[in-house]
Amino acid sequence: MSTRFSLRSALGDFPAYVPGKPPAGAPGLTPFKLSSNEHHLPPLPGILDVIAAAGEVPASYPDPKATGLVGDIAAYAEVDTAEVVPGAGASEVLSALTNITLEAGTSVVYPWPSFEMYPILASARGAEKRAVPLLADGRHDFPGMAAQIDDTTRLVLLCSPNNPTGPSIRREEFEGFMAEVPPNVLVGLDEAYWEFSTDAEAVAGVEAYRTHPNLVVVRTFSKAHGLAGLRVGYGIADPEVAAALRQVVAPFGVTAGAQAAARESLARVDEVLVRAKEIAAVRDRFAEDLRRLGCHVPDAQGNYVWIALDDADAVAFEDACASRAVAIRRLQGGVRVSIGPDEALDRVTAVAAELLGSGETADDSGRAAAAEPGDSGRPAAAEPADAD
Repeated sequence: MSTRFSLRSALGDFPAYVPGKPPAGAPGLTPFKLSSNEHHLPPLPGILDVIAAAGEVPASYPDPKATGLVGDIAAYAEVDTAEVVPGAGASEVLSALTNITLEAGTSVVYPWPSFEMYPILASARGAEKRAVPLLADGRHDFPGMAAQIDDTTRLVLLCSPNNPTGPSIRREEFEGFMAEVPPNVLVGLDEAYWEFSTDAEAVAGVEAYRTHPNLVVVRTFSKAHGLAGLRVGYGIADPEVAAALRQVVAPFGVTAGAQAAARESLARVDEVLVRAKEIAAVRDRFAEDLRRLGCHVPDAQGNYVWIALDDADAVAFEDACASRAVAIRRLQGGVRVSIGPDEALDRVTAVAAELLGSGETADDSGRAAAAEPGDSGRPAAAEPADAD
């Protein structure tokens, strides 16, 4: 990295974080953004009111400890307030977790592909990145991850449901893996999408934390609660770890409006969970439509679906969706499609039928329908590619 100033050489190693693209315009079509896993339903009643009320005195700093919010989270999770760490989104909590564990000469183990911030944060701390390729079904390779842990390892990151591929981590595999992790090594369980999971065997982070003191559960209000624009998340950790996290989290990071909105949303968590399961039902139908068209879609447990594709097909798929005013997320090994309105998903299904369909086609609404005899399509999508 060449520069006129005295900057860290590690900056040359940073992978770039690329946010989801906005949709391109197309004549006569409503644009839809399905590239950032945002909640597409309107806010719950009352949310906008508390945000407005909290912003009536913008000159005042917010409560730096987010006392009320921390108390509400602790009551909801049935933990002590000393175990709760608020942050400006789950990303800030993850950043703090790497900040208290990683430095030059240490290593971090994580699945790949997974949340793009993991290698960025590891690079920022000067740690060795040990990315373990996912299995062919999009799940964590736990034996492979365990084999990468050594005396230099300070942190392991897990993602359930995994972003971008979709599967949740199951209790049996999680417990088997934790038995292999030294008790002094912290394990961050990123549960940004846990509310959407309908897998009865999925590990429950807070329950697992009660028996694994080296586990740090990371959650967010961005996804199921629909508050991504306000930046509020939290971690649940052993009080010693939580105290260390609070040392490195930026003060006043969670604004007054974000605290108020998160508290109001948590007070209505039953409604949040109902809406999450409604989105999950749409997700399941969408995933099944794609599978019937010949797409390789792993078990989907977040508010998105992963379509495994080789690079050329992924580019073609993204471009075809863009021509229909739908933005999706192209990543190495495939494309990720967030769950949105039916009209948007129908357009994506129609693209899949045109580009990847094998054995079925899509009707006018975009839903999968049986193909006429003699129809032929391209081969099913490739397995997820290994990533750096």
